[in-house]
Amino acid sequence: MNFKIKLQERIEFADTVIENYLPAESGFSGKMAEAINYSMRAGGKRLRPIFMREVFCMMGGEGKIVEPFMAALEMIHTHSLIHDDLPALDNDQYRRGKLTTHIVYGEAAAILAGDALLNYAYETAFRAFDMAKNEIEFHRVAQGLEVLAKKTGIKGMLGGQGVDVENDGRSLNKQLLDYIYENKTSALIEAALMIGGILAGASDIEKLEKIGSKIGIAFQIQDDILDVISSEEELGKPIGSDEKNNKTTYVTLEGIKKAGDEVQKLTDEAIVLLCELTSENSFLEELFQSLCARRK
Repeated sequence: MNFKIKLQERIEFADTVIENYLPAESGFSGKMAEAINYSMRAGGKRLRPIFMREVFCMMGGEGKIVEPFMAALEMIHTHSLIHDDLPALDNDQYRRGKLTTHIVYGEAAAILAGDALLNYAYETAFRAFDMAKNEIEFHRVAQGLEVLAKKTGIKGMLGGQGVDVENDGRSLNKQLLDYIYENKTSALIEAALMIGGILAGASDIEKLEKIGSKIGIAFQIQDDILDVISSEEELGKPIGSDEKNNKTTYVTLEGIKKAGDEVQKLTDEAIVLLCELTSENSFLEELFQSLCARRK
């Protein structure tokens, strides 16, 4: 089966899982649920839930215990996008080709919807406890929750976003830029791979974390490149915002060619680590390579 067909099947599966866990748009808080669901249904690559399920299956995991975590991680990612798009941060009007949440529902509602979605993500992940069949699986769910919280928090995604905002418009050195990328972007990809492994009972979780780190940084550098060379039609969001906001990126530090070489290098290193874990990784390897060469 060709890679594009396999990827589409996995996106559709992730969409179905996410849809099953979305909040009901009813009662006095129905409008907030509507704003949450608008954001969650806006589409996207669904990379994080796909990564999680691939590792879970690759490492011998069985059953649906991974599914609440798949939905929860995409909720956390989407919460970060809702808040990123706000006037106080990036002030973007389009995301994935659709109007952003604050444009449709208003700024105050978007702030609250983002907060609610972050909390609802944990409510969703906790539902995996109901699927644990024994003490071992119960312990794995607890470990997964610990990783989810750590990679989301001040030592993960939110910490990276905080440092990014604090240094907005300033000239950054490579060390600080790497810190921002490692936390703002890589942390949730690391969480996806690690949680998939933990729930399957894998032993080398540290290697999965390293793979996630390399793929996350490569993904963010490719974003930097696309902000320069792509179009708004391809990306579904404004381009040239890094230059407009005087933002330091790999492209501004090293130029497009060196940045592109770094994307390929990090991707190759991630694939080497993946091959050390298992030979059953052809789809993930193809996915990593496709992200390295993506145009949107």
